[in-house]
Amino acid sequence: MRCRACATSVDEPDGVPLCPACAAVTGSPREPARSASTSALWLWTSPQAAAALATGDLGVMIRTWRQATGTSQLALAEKLGYDPSYISMIETRRRDVVDIVNRRRIAQHLGIPLHRVGVTDTEAVDHVTMLQFGYSTLRLATIARHAGHGAAAVNELWPLVARLEARAADGIIDKDMLLLLARARAELGVSLGYVLPEERLAFAIRWTGRALRVAEHLDDTDLHAYTLRVHGNELRKAGRVNAALVRLAHAIAIVSADQRPPALVQLARAAQDPATFDATLTELHRSQDRPASDDPLVSATAVREVHLRGLITTGRAPQAIALLSASPAPTLPTSPQWRIIEQITIAEVLLAAGDVTTGESTLHDAIGGGERHRLPHQLQRAARVAQGHCPTVVEAASAALSRSTTPAAGYPTQG
Repeated sequence: MRCRACATSVDEPDGVPLCPACAAVTGSPREPARSASTSALWLWTSPQAAAALATGDLGVMIRTWRQATGTSQLALAEKLGYDPSYISMIETRRRDVVDIVNRRRIAQHLGIPLHRVGVTDTEAVDHVTMLQFGYSTLRLATIARHAGHGAAAVNELWPLVARLEARAADGIIDKDMLLLLARARAELGVSLGYVLPEERLAFAIRWTGRALRVAEHLDDTDLHAYTLRVHGNELRKAGRVNAALVRLAHAIAIVSADQRPPALVQLARAAQDPATFDATLTELHRSQDRPASDDPLVSATAVREVHLRGLITTGRAPQAIALLSASPAPTLPTSPQWRIIEQITIAEVLLAAGDVTTGESTLHDAIGGGERHRLPHQLQRAARVAQGHCPTVVEAASAALSRSTTPAAGYPTQG
């Protein structure tokens, strides 16, 4: 079937006539049929559990599982329908489980992916395939989002996240899969943050928060820092600035040097006082001497926009006006959404300088791009910037926002 709002092909079993992105935009976001079980989710993520899995020894895994869950040999044996002595003999290597049926049965009860106990059937192959498919989907979704197609990114990610959540709920998950789950949740939250209006950003915050809850338990500092900063950024967009600053400062404290510039950009965007903003921006400018990153967050356009907006936010409009006059626009290509974000910020500076004509024209251009690329948050921002200066811009932004968030109106085709 096809989404009745944007005509995207929808492969959903529930028959809902909207794709995941349109459902979220209209205030009817989907949720996975099952949420991940906390006990199953974390059971095999500790260093001790990971070491047990690495042995490939079923007896070691059983003993580790019992210690983690506080389950006796007797209780486990009763649950599996075995004699209590059978569990003891497996753990002490006096007995080996050689038949596939029983190895699968034990592994499924303990929440161990079958390939970890040497069972190479469809489910084991599916585990490897899921990892390959998952990271491929993440790459495609990120490319789509960077190209200004946030809704396409959401629709790519939703089936992946739903499958991963189902596996987690069943306990069929290991650390590799949890790393994928954290990244998929984070990317889904970020992509939703592009396509949702401000009043519905809680849905994006929920997904980045879920990513953070997984990442903080895994031994991957950069992933932890990434989920902190994207969660902080969604909080900032929703107006929860103090909460955002806490997450962003934490990200800065733990992130590696090569991942630090994007975190600095997002901290600078949230900074409310001149001292914090200036210190963050100074470090950000120093970091630009390092090898270039392909992350749009650290493009010359993004950094210039952050500088201009930060000066306005911290009450230094004259400095922002001077910076805009003195610094030519970057000539390198940038993502569509960053171009639109920059246009709105430039318009705000122009209006502060009293250049209403150019500011109004720039805002109309931004509104056209914001509607075309389905960026309702930017349409709302454009309306705020125009308030009290350009009534026609406020009307245009309101009309574009209505078209962008009302399925019956039919969404504009992205170019």
